[in-house]
Amino acid sequence: MGQAIIRCTAALIVLSIAAPAAAQDKAPWRYRVTAGAQVKPQYPGADQVSVQPMFDLDRARGDTPFEFEAPDDSFGVALFHAGSFSVGPVVNLVGSRKPEDVGVALPKVDRTIEVGGYAQTWLGDNFRLHGELRYGVTGHKALVGVGGADLVLRDGDKWLFSVGPRVTWADNKFHDAYFSVTPASALATGLLVYDAGSGIESYGAAAGTQFELTPHFGLYGYAKYDRLTGEAAASPIVLRYGSRDQFAGGIGLSYSF
Repeated sequence: MGQAIIRCTAALIVLSIAAPAAAQDKAPWRYRVTAGAQVKPQYPGADQVSVQPMFDLDRARGDTPFEFEAPDDSFGVALFHAGSFSVGPVVNLVGSRKPEDVGVALPKVDRTIEVGGYAQTWLGDNFRLHGELRYGVTGHKALVGVGGADLVLRDGDKWLFSVGPRVTWADNKFHDAYFSVTPASALATGLLVYDAGSGIESYGAAAGTQFELTPHFGLYGYAKYDRLTGEAAASPIVLRYGSRDQFAGGIGLSYSF
């Protein structure tokens, strides 16, 4: 629920700020609202998923197609454009991890609001490179970086398909929060003491699709897979109570007006 609220609130703020400038242009804005349900890992390294709401709001001017967003992009706003290159701030939300979620007395990690920035560039019309660097201002209070590439095939807004690889890096504090086992936690759980350092956390891929069913209604869906690697994958928490395989996916209905 929190992720949907953040995306909805941030999108409405951006649209309201830009409204005066938009009124000065002759071409009217078009809007697309997407709502549905998705499943995501309960927390990094979990072996179960949780059902969450999914929401997105896009806009485009006149006959210009809606801008492409990968299903795992954080909410962001482009503050600087130079040809096919853009940068701007992003916001992301990571759910909490409670001892009962794991099934053993590990320290709680509060819900995390991550803020940071993104940079992306298009190599032609169909290939995008995108990267984000985010810091948890609550919860894990650590640094996370995500990089990826997307092959994007589309016919305007009639249909769109994207697919591409992903890699995630995290610093020592992030890995400590979710994958390390302190001596105190080892005594409480029977797990081996483990100190996970910084490094590549996972690699995987994401795919998304959008189909226009009528001039107003459309269908959206996505799937994502990550495979934990390195010190995250070797964590006793993952080996006994979690999974190296991390799945996410969602489906929703869109309305354009």
